[in-house]
Amino acid sequence: MAEDLLHKHFTPYVPKKGEEYMNSKQLAHFRAILENLKQELMADIERTVHTMQDEATVFADPNDRASQETDIALELRNRDRERKLIKKIDETLGRIDSGDYGFCDKCGVEIGIKRLEARPTATLCIDCKTLEELREKQVAK
Repeated sequence: MAEDLLHKHFTPYVPKKGEEYMNSKQLAHFRAILENLKQELMADIERTVHTMQDEATVFADPNDRASQETDIALELRNRDRERKLIKKIDETLGRIDSGDYGFCDKCGVEIGIKRLEARPTATLCIDCKTLEELREKQVAK
């Protein structure tokens, strides 16, 4: 869902030939993406709270009550996921401020503009992320 919101509101950044990686224009582009996504998520959370307060109905039928509780549990789980994403966005904005944004946490290489547009909160390059996922699969078995 968050990815759907992300791709509706920005045009992809097209770097100019010889342009320095993570220059002020690129950082401003990603800051705008992150702040926009954060606002959308916070608005969703706010709408959910109001909707849940408005729709708080006590059903006499146990099946209706169970269905409502299931819907609420699912909605709360989604909102919790979004709350965690907001925290990650705040951390990423901090990385932009500190000058660490756009570089892999493990190996230090450039993550890449296209990868960051697909996942603006990415902290690993595609190679390190792939290795991490392979390790996770091996440990899970």
